[in-house]
Amino acid sequence: MKVLVATEKPFAAEAVNEIKKIVDEAGYEFVLLEKYENNSQLIEAVADADALIIRSDNATKEVIDSANNLKIIVRAGAGYDNIDLEAATAKGVVAMNTPGQNSNAVAELALGMMIYSARGFFNGKSGTELKGKTLGIHAYGNVGRLVAGLAKGFGMEVSAFDPFVSADKIEADGVKVITSVEDLYSKNQYISLNIPATPETKKSITADLLSKMPEGATLVNTARKEVIDEDSLVTLFEKRQDFKYVSDIAPDNAGMLLEKFPGRVYFTPKKMGAQTEEANINAGIAAARQIVSFIENGDTTFKVNK
Repeated sequence: MKVLVATEKPFAAEAVNEIKKIVDEAGYEFVLLEKYENNSQLIEAVADADALIIRSDNATKEVIDSANNLKIIVRAGAGYDNIDLEAATAKGVVAMNTPGQNSNAVAELALGMMIYSARGFFNGKSGTELKGKTLGIHAYGNVGRLVAGLAKGFGMEVSAFDPFVSADKIEADGVKVITSVEDLYSKNQYISLNIPATPETKKSITADLLSKMPEGATLVNTARKEVIDEDSLVTLFEKRQDFKYVSDIAPDNAGMLLEKFPGRVYFTPKKMGAQTEEANINAGIAAARQIVSFIENGDTTFKVNK
């Protein structure tokens, strides 16, 4: 049984060591592919692998189809839009993610970017504080719940919209329930965007929706760039001189936005939400354990494909 860890953006050394230990103890073969430069290297490495662990790497149809022995792919992280789920299902490959392992890192980054925005990106001028400001959580999953908790610690007034989470669960955290996405945006100065990229959510965050936000609004996106309607975002910036957008995933038109609207946009150099030592280690260990549990016991708890 061969387990391939293929990461263009490597795990922390401690994570690699722990993954290898879990794989070795299960009696499997451990193979590591780090910092590869092109897709052909991944295709070659996965050809005889039984299990694959990735991070932001793309498990495309070509990659999956080239792996004759592949039984399971685990994306070390919450999102899994970098796995071709249809190709995996067609090949009989189980696809999984590791929900919750990176959540605290992402939540802390969201608050950090809120502070950075509120202080004018540290431009030397007076900024504002988060205390007393309103924050809307768009999707109250693992990340949203942690963002809410941190924001309450800053003294923010927090509300949330998530039709898939019960009102009782949200209210139990001391968070106000909002019943429509339009109300969420119209009633909050800050929005923490945590929705996944699905056919239903892609380009769902439009200028029309964002224009409902109060004066001095800031959108914080630690989700996916695909959920933003980038063309209409430009329209909003042209109409709303007070609007700011900060994200840990740069949109396709990032260069134009940075040049045309300086001081109102900020994007981390790479997707940085999960880039902490702790998240790195937690997600890698979870991925390895899920593979062993699946191979040994048929456990498909975190399966994301049909």
